[in-house]
Amino acid sequence: MQGRRLNQLAIGYACITVGVQNTGLSRCILKNASEENIRKVIAINLSALEAMVDYNIKNGIKLFRISSDIIPFGSHSINTVLWWEDYKENFLRIGNKITSAGMRVSMHPGQYTVLNSRDLNVVEKAVKDLNYHAAFLDALGMDNKSKIILHIGGVYGDKENAIKAFTDQYVSLSQTIKNRLIIENDDKNYDIQDILTISQITGAPAVFDNLHHELNPPEETLSEFEWIKECNQTWKEQDGKQKIHYSQQKVGALRGSHSDTIFIPPFLDFYHQLLDNNIDIMLEVKDKNLSAIKCINTVLRDVSAKKLEEEWAKYKYFVLSRSARIYNDIRGMLKNKEARVVIEFYEKIEHAYLLSEDKGAEVNAAEHVWGYISKDSSSDERKRYEKLLDAYLNDTSSAEILKSHLLKCAHKRDLQYLINSLYFYI
Repeated sequence: MQGRRLNQLAIGYACITVGVQNTGLSRCILKNASEENIRKVIAINLSALEAMVDYNIKNGIKLFRISSDIIPFGSHSINTVLWWEDYKENFLRIGNKITSAGMRVSMHPGQYTVLNSRDLNVVEKAVKDLNYHAAFLDALGMDNKSKIILHIGGVYGDKENAIKAFTDQYVSLSQTIKNRLIIENDDKNYDIQDILTISQITGAPAVFDNLHHELNPPEETLSEFEWIKECNQTWKEQDGKQKIHYSQQKVGALRGSHSDTIFIPPFLDFYHQLLDNNIDIMLEVKDKNLSAIKCINTVLRDVSAKKLEEEWAKYKYFVLSRSARIYNDIRGMLKNKEARVVIEFYEKIEHAYLLSEDKGAEVNAAEHVWGYISKDSSSDERKRYEKLLDAYLNDTSSAEILKSHLLKCAHKRDLQYLINSLYFYI
């Protein structure tokens, strides 16, 4: 079963790669968007995208949503760069890596890309933005299984007419866009039943989002897995596998806020109830790739304690900064190298996520990290460390500022073991 699912199902993440070097995206503001600056940002961002793709390949991640911000002002008239031509070699190289790895990519325009707006200027900008996204995927050489995900937009006091406005605009879109466009239920305006209705009119495949469905259910009371099955009927062979979005509500946060991490028990409940396992699952979560690897390791791979050691090396100082007890529990759990403890391993880390800040634990972790640096630290580095540590203990500075100093020192010495530690990033 595991091997069959591994071949059929992909689990992925969106846009940002947490804790991975050289993957940060650059931006510029409109008033600084000269051709020179735009070219600089494009070069940086394509390099970052390639680093993300390399990371995904190394870690067996087969599903990835590319940020809309790789090309600054990609659909704005201020950007006159012929980026699809001038950076053709970059796009082809990245696209070949994606294709060779069997990775599927997608893009998701933002909240201002609204096809059914009553303001025709907004609609015109939305069409330009969809053209940009389609051109980007074309430049990578992606086939039509690489999709553009879109929400329907506003209701404007009359949902029936708002749906008609969307479907009328859809008809006028280029076939290039139509070949890639898929539509998703949202948490306020358009429930999954609305999306299926619009899908039937337009032919655009329907994407089921579980958290949006929980917050904005339709009148018809099917289970979420029955709705997923209904959505499956809208996907044609040329569209590739059905895609769904999975996320969890962050406890104590605003309605619809994504959790910091995907918690394994509810994810497993969801995963094991899927009626069709030939589905790609896009995770929408704050810790991005970290949850993707966690879910992949948990449901798609036969992971022993020995294989978890690399994961533990990344998480250990983060866990220590929350709880020495959990840190020691995990160390003990991993002693038997053949043990299958992947679920218990991640549940312990999730417990650490939920703990409130503990000054003693934070100081303990900082001292462990400083131990790698202190041996050849300069007088200035030591004085700053001690000053920041004292300030943190006296509530005049934060743990983040202390960590920033430690990370700077680690980079100065190229201490990859520390630089790759999630202690600095989550």
